[in-house]
Amino acid sequence: MVTREAWLTQFLNAHFAGVGNSLLAMFGQTTDHPNAPWADFIVMQVLVALILLLLFAVLRGRLSVDKPGKMQHIFELIHGFIGDTAEDQIGHDGHHHASIFEVLFLFILAGNLIGIIPGFVSPTQVIYVPVGCAIIAFLYYNYAGFKKQGVGKYLAHFAGPIPAMAPLMIPIEIISHIARPMSLSVRLFANMYAGEQVTLVFLSMTYLLFPAVFMGLHVFVSMLQSYIFVLLTMIYVAGAVAEEH
Repeated sequence: MVTREAWLTQFLNAHFAGVGNSLLAMFGQTTDHPNAPWADFIVMQVLVALILLLLFAVLRGRLSVDKPGKMQHIFELIHGFIGDTAEDQIGHDGHHHASIFEVLFLFILAGNLIGIIPGFVSPTQVIYVPVGCAIIAFLYYNYAGFKKQGVGKYLAHFAGPIPAMAPLMIPIEIISHIARPMSLSVRLFANMYAGEQVTLVFLSMTYLLFPAVFMGLHVFVSMLQSYIFVLLTMIYVAGAVAEEH
């Protein structure tokens, strides 16, 4: 299937190709198309990050205890929901990890939903973006485990509760932990890619009722997949910081 670049990607490739090539060179990367170094998924995720930063900046200037605005109510609702879910999954220390969960949730949700806007595409339908989010989740829950348990005690979890079973449990646990970011990545990517393709197919067939129905379904799937990604991250953190009683 031949896909067209988003208009913003075309603009950056037309006017800022040199900047794109320089950024790639900073990370030791090259492209087979030096005249078009910007890819949709890169441009869209940068745009999502900038939109979130702008929203946070505007929200911070409008925070009010006496007269909270609609935007403040929305973000307070998200903060309360993520915080309560973290408390349920992790326990009384859940609020210490709420910030990373909220950032992941908002970034993935915004990345999922931006594809609904004409002229834009969802960066999460390209595997690199879910993989990046999954790596962040993987690094964070291991960091939380090392911080809470200490290096020796956290690594001891990999050996299991029975010392004699350690030679069997250690490789099983390592494989299990490696599979977690793969599972997070594939689940998010597959659902968003499939949803995007279904929406595009029905948009090409008709411009009335069916596109609206599938766009509504796309919104639902976007919210659900954002929640599932963060919920699984919470479960991984809970397992990493859990103490034996």
